[in-house]
Amino acid sequence: MSDRLSGERVVVLGLARQGTALARFLVGIGAEVVVSDLREAGALAEPLGVLAGLPIEFVLGEHPDSLLEGADALALSAGVPFDVPLAAEARRRGLPLTNEAQLFVERCPAPIMGITGSAGKTTTTALAGEICRADATAPGATWVGGNIGNPLIADLGDIRPEDRVVMELSSFQLEVMTLGTQVGAVLNVAPNHLDRHKTMEAYTAAKANLLRYQPSEGVAVLGADDAGAAALADAARGRVVWFSGEREVEAGAWLAGEDLKLRLGDGPGQRVCGLGDIRLRGYHNVLNTLAACAITGAAGVPVEAMRAGIAAFTGVAHRLEVVAEIGGVTYVNDSKATAPQEAMAGLKAYDRGEPLVLLLGGRDKDLPWRELMDLAVRRCKAIITFGEAGEMVAHEAHMARRALHELEWGILETRPDLESAVRLAAELAAPGDVVLLSPGGTSFDAYADFEARGEHFRALVATLV
Repeated sequence: MSDRLSGERVVVLGLARQGTALARFLVGIGAEVVVSDLREAGALAEPLGVLAGLPIEFVLGEHPDSLLEGADALALSAGVPFDVPLAAEARRRGLPLTNEAQLFVERCPAPIMGITGSAGKTTTTALAGEICRADATAPGATWVGGNIGNPLIADLGDIRPEDRVVMELSSFQLEVMTLGTQVGAVLNVAPNHLDRHKTMEAYTAAKANLLRYQPSEGVAVLGADDAGAAALADAARGRVVWFSGEREVEAGAWLAGEDLKLRLGDGPGQRVCGLGDIRLRGYHNVLNTLAACAITGAAGVPVEAMRAGIAAFTGVAHRLEVVAEIGGVTYVNDSKATAPQEAMAGLKAYDRGEPLVLLLGGRDKDLPWRELMDLAVRRCKAIITFGEAGEMVAHEAHMARRALHELEWGILETRPDLESAVRLAAELAAPGDVVLLSPGGTSFDAYADFEARGEHFRALVATLV
């Protein structure tokens, strides 16, 4: 069957991972493809190599208005803001805007569990995938991807109607989407990416698109303990189920003492597992586990599979990942903590009194740091700031110290980059200490993404041996 975009001229803005996968897909369905990126060819060797030999027109180093001449659609990679001048001009001309995620959801033959949130969505997505794979009753395969790293549109040809798809969705993807998923989860809504969205209203509206455009028979899964997520219940078109670590919910998953319980129909609910069965540190991961139970339960996955998936799941790279123990010092890579709220979750996960040497910095996203710094200056043996935001973060720590003047403070130092920060951390740490990279800022001051930063941290720690 011919795709509706076959023969259409589609302009793809941005040649990152999603843009590259989208360009290949569009060529495969017979579209006329134009790819534009603000970077020059020299900075795009890898994606250009992937697309070499395909019938694609490239316009590099600029996004001229002439790209829209004769175009039938404009597709934005997730890294391209919704308000770039070319997108604004496309809207003025009435040209449809889309992206890789929207095109995948439109065409996917299998039911999709879509997951978003300000924090925890990658871990929840990966755990939901693990639970689905543990379901011995499932007739098909499980596919996991989206913002988590694998653009699912590359797998579209292999996905069957009896399969299940677990898809992480960022606010960047959701801001142009006009189609929801069968199960749509918003874990939490807190200040994040305000350098991109500018206001909390715009950021929240992007998250709400996952629910606003759901089919009427869809299920919305919301964090009951998070005011921002709970407020989106009015945007849901179908049934709402909840997850909570604080109270029993009428429909969904909750923490009852030491047990995780699930109820999606009548009755008292079923025990899924105990807190001791969760292999991840921190209360935030208890909430992520409850969310994964509510999401997969809404998709029809039995409790037995949840229990098995939780028992098998050891976490995701760059999220509180222990990379080494050297001389009695534990080095932990939490590079995915790209917002202060996420760094707070990392700090709180170390709740057994371990002395902490905390590495904070990177690039700020115009987010509030004070709550994190109030916790960090109380909790940490040493705080080392680094990168583009290093001086600003150190100033926030100093201001937090002044506000809490009655306490005795640990060490506060600033270094220009991660390498020198790790060297100093190794000098300051003693046996029994934890050196925690949980930056609170993005990696884009020095790295392509948080994964590259986390890999560099691993390599730096390896040199300490």
